[in-house]
This record gives sequence, structure tokens and C-alpha cells, in this order.
Amino acid sequence: MKIEFINATLHDLPKIVETYNSTIASRLVTADLEPVTAISKLQWFNSHSEKKRPLWLVLCDGEYGGWISFNSFYGRPAYDGTVEVSIYLEEKFRGKGLGKASLQKAIDSCAQLNIKNLLGFIFGHNEASLKLFYNFGFEKWAHFPKVANMDGIERDLIILGKRID
Repeated sequence: MKIEFINATLHDLPKIVETYNSTIASRLVTADLEPVTAISKLQWFNSHSEKKRPLWLVLCDGEYGGWISFNSFYGRPAYDGTVEVSIYLEEKFRGKGLGKASLQKAIDSCAQLNIKNLLGFIFGHNEASLKLFYNFGFEKWAHFPKVANMDGIERDLIILGKRID
């Protein structure tokens, strides 16, 4: 299996949004409760840049498998070296090692992106994602109990962090 990471273009935004929307119903990955549109994600898309906060497509044997994004934490200059990473995969690629390869790529890219702290914002009931990040040496840096109401069920948000030296 050959895995590649390429910079996303505006042309890719509809498939990025489609992948994102495919995770909403599970109530495991995102706090959005209804599908979003490409138009509503345009500002988010434009907040990315190749040299500082990339948005990559993940290709598996040349086929689109998902995406990775780096998002600024808290929006203040003093936090510039702290970044949230998000990984969203197409359903047929989940559980096949693409998440591991994607997280490794994110970690390996931190030095060139001047990232000192990499964060993952993960629901407490998303055991697969928590396990993935813990297996890469992330530690629990914050626990927000019952902060997300998803269909009447209150869910915890865990922030996992890894110092990149």
C-alpha cells in the first residue's frame, strides 16, 4: 500500500466536506450534528497554508482516502507553536493503517512547520482515536466532562497532547 500526502486545493473542498459529513452520524468524531456545506467551510479551508497550517489529502495507492488538517490553537500569537491535528478518513480506509500513517506524517512534519505541541481533540467515547493517539505517545492534557450534548447524551472531550522536541 503506497500512501501519499498532497496539498489540498479549493477544488478538493467538496470531497473534504463529504468525508467530514460521513462521520457526523456516528457521533464519535465531530460535534457537528447536521451535515455542513463546502460554502460554510470556505473560511476554514482558507485558514490553511502549505508552509504553516497545511491541509493534506491522503492518497492510498493513488485513491483519495481522506485528509489531515493542522489548525491553530486558540488564535493568539503566543500559542503559535501549538496546533490541533485532525484526521478524517473515508469509511473504506478506516482500520487499515491509514490513520497511523497519517498521524506519523503529522508528527514528522512538526519541525518544518515550527510546531512544538501537537494536540488531538477527541471525544471520551471515541476509543479507537484515543488508542491511536496514545500509541503515538500522546498524553491526556485536558478533560472536559459532559461538554458536548449529542442527541441528549452528554459527552466528554479529551485533549491529548504531545511535545515535539
